[in-house]
Amino acid sequence: MDAFYASIEQVDNPEYRGRPVIVGAQPGSRGVVSACSYEARSFGVHSAMPISEAFSLCRSGIFVPVRMHRYQEVSRLIMRIFDDFTPLKFQISIDEAFLDMTGTDKLFGTPKKTAEKLKASIREETGLTASVGIAPNRLLAKIASDHNKPDGLVEIKKGTEIDFLDTIRLKDIWGLGKKTLKTLQDYNITTVKQLRTLDLPTLQQLTGKSGGAFLYNASRGIDPGMYSGERKTKSISSETTFSTDTKDKESIKHILLDLSDQIMFRLTEHGYKSKTIFIKIRYTDFTTMTAQTTLPHPVRTTDEIFTTALGLFEKKWDGVSSLRLVGLGVSSVEVKKLPDQIQLFMDTEDQKSKVEKAVFSLRAKGSRVTKASLLNKEARFNR
Repeated sequence: MDAFYASIEQVDNPEYRGRPVIVGAQPGSRGVVSACSYEARSFGVHSAMPISEAFSLCRSGIFVPVRMHRYQEVSRLIMRIFDDFTPLKFQISIDEAFLDMTGTDKLFGTPKKTAEKLKASIREETGLTASVGIAPNRLLAKIASDHNKPDGLVEIKKGTEIDFLDTIRLKDIWGLGKKTLKTLQDYNITTVKQLRTLDLPTLQQLTGKSGGAFLYNASRGIDPGMYSGERKTKSISSETTFSTDTKDKESIKHILLDLSDQIMFRLTEHGYKSKTIFIKIRYTDFTTMTAQTTLPHPVRTTDEIFTTALGLFEKKWDGVSSLRLVGLGVSSVEVKKLPDQIQLFMDTEDQKSKVEKAVFSLRAKGSRVTKASLLNKEARFNR
């Protein structure tokens, strides 16, 4: 999707269209840019930039808070559109997925015509634009999808992989990080064509065994196996940076409850389970502390995560020092292989879990149902 968060804000607020929209913290407060529109990018604004720097570059920008529930709602709609085209979908983020379209040409036509139909469906259903990359493998499809944004459509046909790679910048190879790019530049390797002249032992000597193998394959248009199986992420987490340092325990507890709700929703939505809960706190001087604990059973409810997290927090926080950031997450995340075991007698957490699953099911369908204690949090906190 193109500038996903900011584009949703522009669709929901027509007066924002054609104007620089910056999603994140408000000017004058701490925080970073979560996303920005292409109009804002023309000023030099980009994601992860401190909000103060973004404001100095683009004082005419429209600064809006993150509305993650809304973005997730639109994401689910888009993923359902993908399901109409193929059952072989592999989602890699809130706004991006690989679609295996093998054997669908009789249903939709050529790959290019299929991509055009897909883009049209997304625009009709959401008002948003998507950029599509078509290629024989995932690595090239990803590179192609980024090649002509926004609203792009690039096809790399079998047999033309090398020709295409020689037209892109070295830094456009998906998965090539800044550190590796700097190493290559130090050896005067500045193009994909130059990279391809190096043999595997040389590349491994420069960038390590796995890094060298990745570069050797990628420069030849061979998918090195990125996202070839299940998602490798083994943790789910979220965090909040306060607009001003705080030692107000009630405010911190409210944030922990909100983060617990987000984590439990994501676990339930994706059919994941986890026993390990961790917290992160950061003091004014940037000293950061973490703590974790493993429960005897997978977490079942928001309240279970919250109670555990609060206990960890109270052990780590000195109770007097102001905090800059609070984070919460679960690790050792696994896919649930079997349905929850049926028990003769349900305890309180099991009963709560049944209620929460019903609530999360409504939320996944677009209903804005949440805990009463979390209402109006945007008015109370600058997230």
